[in-house]
Amino acid sequence: MSIARPFNLRHWCGAALLTSLGAPAAAALPGAFAVATPPAAISAPSLADCDGQFQQVLSATPTAMVAVDARAVWLDSRHLRWPQADATARFRLHHAAQGGITALPGQMVAGADAAAELVVSPKPLPSAVTQRFKWVGGGPALQWTAPRAQRAEWHRGQLVLVQEDAAGRVQQATTVQAAGALDNLYAAADRVPDYGATVSAGATRFKLWAPSARRVSLCLHNGPETPAVTMQPLRRDAATGTWATQRPGDLSGHYYTYLVDVNVRGVGLVRNRVTDPYSTSLNADSRRSWVGRLDAPALKPPGWDRTPHPARVIAATDMVIYELQVRDFSIGDLTVSAPHRGTYAAFTETQSNGMRHLRALAQAGLTDVHLLPVFDLATVPETGCTSPDPALLASVGSAGPASPTQQALVMAGAASDCFNWGYDPFHFNAPEGSFASDANDGARRILELRQMVQALHRAGLRVGMDVVYNHTSASGQHVQSVLDRVVPGYYHRLNALGQVEKSTCCDNTATENLMMARLMIDSAVLWAREYRIDSFRFDLMGHQPLAAMQRLQTAVNQATGRRIDLIGEGWNFGEVKDGARFVQASQLSLNGSGIGTFSDRARDAVRGGGAADSGLALLQNQGWINGLHVDRNSHAQAAGLGSAAELLRAADVVRVGLAGTLRNYSMTAADGSVNSMSKMDYAGQPAGYASQPGEVVNYVDNHDNQTLFDINVYKLPLGTSADDRARVQVLGMATTAFSQGIAYFHAGIETLRSKSLDGNSYDSGDWFNRLDWTFTDNHFATGLPPERDNGRQWPLMKPLLEDAGIKPGAANIRFTRDAFLDLLRIRASTVLLRLRTADEVAARLRFVNTGPAQNASVVAGVLDGSGLPGAGWKAVMFAINVNPQPQTLVLPELQGRRWQLHPVHLAATAADARPARDARWDSATGTLQVPPRTALVYVER
Repeated sequence: MSIARPFNLRHWCGAALLTSLGAPAAAALPGAFAVATPPAAISAPSLADCDGQFQQVLSATPTAMVAVDARAVWLDSRHLRWPQADATARFRLHHAAQGGITALPGQMVAGADAAAELVVSPKPLPSAVTQRFKWVGGGPALQWTAPRAQRAEWHRGQLVLVQEDAAGRVQQATTVQAAGALDNLYAAADRVPDYGATVSAGATRFKLWAPSARRVSLCLHNGPETPAVTMQPLRRDAATGTWATQRPGDLSGHYYTYLVDVNVRGVGLVRNRVTDPYSTSLNADSRRSWVGRLDAPALKPPGWDRTPHPARVIAATDMVIYELQVRDFSIGDLTVSAPHRGTYAAFTETQSNGMRHLRALAQAGLTDVHLLPVFDLATVPETGCTSPDPALLASVGSAGPASPTQQALVMAGAASDCFNWGYDPFHFNAPEGSFASDANDGARRILELRQMVQALHRAGLRVGMDVVYNHTSASGQHVQSVLDRVVPGYYHRLNALGQVEKSTCCDNTATENLMMARLMIDSAVLWAREYRIDSFRFDLMGHQPLAAMQRLQTAVNQATGRRIDLIGEGWNFGEVKDGARFVQASQLSLNGSGIGTFSDRARDAVRGGGAADSGLALLQNQGWINGLHVDRNSHAQAAGLGSAAELLRAADVVRVGLAGTLRNYSMTAADGSVNSMSKMDYAGQPAGYASQPGEVVNYVDNHDNQTLFDINVYKLPLGTSADDRARVQVLGMATTAFSQGIAYFHAGIETLRSKSLDGNSYDSGDWFNRLDWTFTDNHFATGLPPERDNGRQWPLMKPLLEDAGIKPGAANIRFTRDAFLDLLRIRASTVLLRLRTADEVAARLRFVNTGPAQNASVVAGVLDGSGLPGAGWKAVMFAINVNPQPQTLVLPELQGRRWQLHPVHLAATAADARPARDARWDSATGTLQVPPRTALVYVER
């Protein structure tokens, strides 16, 4: 996006099959509402309904006569606003319990059970109400004076707001967005402690929040596939809108769904058979919710409660995170037993190549593995998924490194294959079944996910979880819509017409609404408490309210008795941009919260260009590490890009990242000014935005967009050797390793991971997302990437993929891997590279070689360790030279200092020989010589 510039937003819920079903095709007349005359009585549900249709329309709305807008908004249960409505007009709210209202312009309303006249509110509304609904357009606040019981009852039927003339004829009509009213009427629902299925020794309780439902029934099954054995009505609590029932005995191992009779705008009165939004597990393909106790001994691996959490993370800045997808980790690892490849269980095979590598990373200083989504997701068939045979894909590669054949084979079965990143939530609280050995056994996926967490903890690694509460995979009456089929129109954020917002590329949830925020918080608590998750990464966190995230932080800490670290994407875009609906959990709003956001500042300066670049811009916009000014490629030269001024600017932004992107850190900029980093401009925003170093996440690539290796393929001159390409990769990793704040690395960055230039691999199958723990192949030039998201780039990609000089050899991959281990060891060796507070950074970090006369191809800084526990040395100096030639810095302010290379550089096992062989420090003259394309660290004892 233009301001936040997040990484690729196209991938979420990318399949067209997730379009909402059940919505009317068109409206005959704007503002008109009509439904078929309902039967005298709606039949009660039967046991047969438990195994029948997912949706039964009990009182249908003729498609040809429907307008589906909801232009008016309930502000609370007494007040609503119809933007731009005439305040002097007559307004009536019409109600029909089972639907059937006809409101055609110029005619009298028909089919309503009752109507209430609304008047313009004589008093100003409370500030909390006006603030929450500040996004609603101007217009009168209409007041409804009915008692609470009537208001609650009417919200269980069809409501149509009509502007009428003096004779009662319809001038215009609309439905009303209900979230404000439901939150006001049922605020007590937030205090109900136990939604979902709760098992005790003597009974099993079921609770579902469905305040607008007319009837809710429980369907109970003895097994994942067996017919229903009972259908039981639930009782409604008028105060909370919660439906509940209790069955005798411990029903663990049973499965259930609900039958929910509810009015759906544009459809009519329907009976939805739906799973539980609070499902803790399910059968295959999420058709039935599972009953069980998460604290049952059979669901805990041996030693589960006694396996300690790795204790190396004292502060957020100690985190060194490795972002990893469960299937990617092992699907191609032949040292993992065949049944376990691509599953949770692969992590329990301690002698596999992958687990050996993770242990090596942990021993060097990696602290956390962050898993891409492992909650129940919508796009991967949990049984019977098939992926193309890798041997077949390899064999067709004989057509050339830029062949389109591989992608054609992959995409032909993408809708039913076994791979997806998983940013398409189905059930937030249940583990994904495709990673389990038996997706149809609800208990199995729980046990095996816990076994994975335990294996990582025993390897010395904390476990983070990527969570996606900002959207669901579907809404409306789609079979994979859960929330909207229980409380229609509540859980999703609606626009001015009442349509679901999709700025996140899927169906946006409304975490500003009471019970959506409650679901998000309850879900995070469940994962932290029951699965011992140590940290969370929030997808598109800027679409959540800051207040909700702060409540979540408190809740997970209290539930576990330990600090749970929260990080997320704080991008500022969409319908919530710039606080349009609430104070967001975004980059500029989280100051002082302790919650970390990903920083695009140094990322873009290091890589070059922006996340949305395409076409020639990918080639022309070089970054600080890959040739900007000092090694211009032909495209940059032809476009007249890559000036010395651009290099100066990029070096300054890299320093912003190295200083933790802190608002109040001051430095000398390239123009000679000395200002806090909040005064430095970054695409119209302050370059420095964080209050504390623990509030920023530093990275140069992640699952989104091109890998670092692939972006460097575009940027580096074509003649760049494979050895130098490996060195440039290390430079990128070093900028993260040496930066104050949280360090975040994409799995495979240390193996020169390539996706064959795929810029959006969310559904590109195993072939384009492979990892190789034999360290022999990075999978570059294994075919053109999928045409769907990359086809326009194919003419640029083809000659690059066909250039044999680009692809690295095994020696290059092993060099990069070992250099990464050395960087981890250096960061782990001193707290100076992971300072806790902004005051410490301001007092201890000083950049040298700055200002107008600087050598902008070298960034260097000195960290004062005097009196600091864990510093290890009196001082530490780092330097990164991105120039393909050695560079010499004269640093008179350091003259007389006795700098020595860091012990890691001097060790016999050091990956890079250049620092020990070619780096020089002359104390007498204050001269530092840095080898070409080298990152190094000196210490002062």
